[in-house]
Amino acid sequence: MEIYLVRHGETDWNKARLIQGRADIPLNDFGRSLARKTGEGLRDVVFDVCYSSPLQRARETAELIVAGRQMAIREDARLLEMDFGEYEGKCCKWDDWELPAEFRDFFEAPEQYKAPAGGEDFLQVKERTGRFLKELTEKEELQESRILVVSHGAALAGMLNVMRRDPLAKYWGNGVAKNCAVTIVEASKECYSILEDGRVYYDDQVKPW
Repeated sequence: MEIYLVRHGETDWNKARLIQGRADIPLNDFGRSLARKTGEGLRDVVFDVCYSSPLQRARETAELIVAGRQMAIREDARLLEMDFGEYEGKCCKWDDWELPAEFRDFFEAPEQYKAPAGGEDFLQVKERTGRFLKELTEKEELQESRILVVSHGAALAGMLNVMRRDPLAKYWGNGVAKNCAVTIVEASKECYSILEDGRVYYDDQVKPW
């Protein structure tokens, strides 16, 4: 099977660098335009199945990418973004920091990151998204399929960390995926080969977070 992993389009909270997590923030107009351009870039790709996080920013991104196709979108809670608990809604811009100093481990030392009250740590996200991947790649009826998966920055990084069999210290791999970036993976029963990592189908001079 081929799996196309896509991060959702931009939201106003992305733009303001607010911790988003499970907060159900919609796409902004720019985010919708990124999703439409991504759909145009993938118009010749025939998808057999589409999975999405239940959060509306991911669901709408999926809808815009597959617009015009006769395809149901399957929501799966294992594709939800990392839960940041009491940190959600706080700003993480370096010049407008609203979080404890140790939150810098989230970016710089994920293996040391401590989940806030009500939140998840990286291992929990990696295990959750890993369960989704394991179930997906073991489906006999999907072995010859092309699958679209729309999720979130930390959740997608968790899946890629599983695929690469990397330790938590390398959780971010090549960094947080850009909004609507597409990573293509060839997979079969927990064997993974990353064919293309983080491709965007819009002007790359624009750098959404």
